[in-house]
Amino acid sequence: MNDALKKAISRRVDRIRAGEDPQCLGRLPSGWVILAKFQPEPIVGGCMLLPDPAVPSLNALGAADRARFLGDLATVGDAVLKATGAEHLNYLILCNQVPELHGHCVPRFAGESPERRAMDPFEAYDFGTARVADALGEDAGLAARLRAALLELGAAAPSATG
Repeated sequence: MNDALKKAISRRVDRIRAGEDPQCLGRLPSGWVILAKFQPEPIVGGCMLLPDPAVPSLNALGAADRARFLGDLATVGDAVLKATGAEHLNYLILCNQVPELHGHCVPRFAGESPERRAMDPFEAYDFGTARVADALGEDAGLAARLRAALLELGAAAPSATG
């Protein structure tokens, strides 16, 4: 495994705490909501929940923290639905390539081809060649809608204090 990926979530959480991550959208009780790094067409709007502190897996959490993380992941999904108008979501907790807990909320839209819509988003689209999210540029409007939806759902605004 690539050594750079082993602590990618921990390093990202450190940058978020320091106020150095423009893709950060808000804070929930279990962690940070970020705009996912890759935004493949036509499923733009994907977000991730990064636990704070970082942990290796969902199973490393006690029952209350586990429930909090999963509940917060559903809140992220609610915000993605509201901000993107997606028809439904895919929730994924894989931790295969990046072996620290993180959850994905991937919007799925009626305009996708029926064949691709029936597939796992990571099978249907090439995330590795998709454009990189830019909350300060091309994705500024999306990021603003996501932040507003998260605030309506009880998230805290991003801050450097964690």
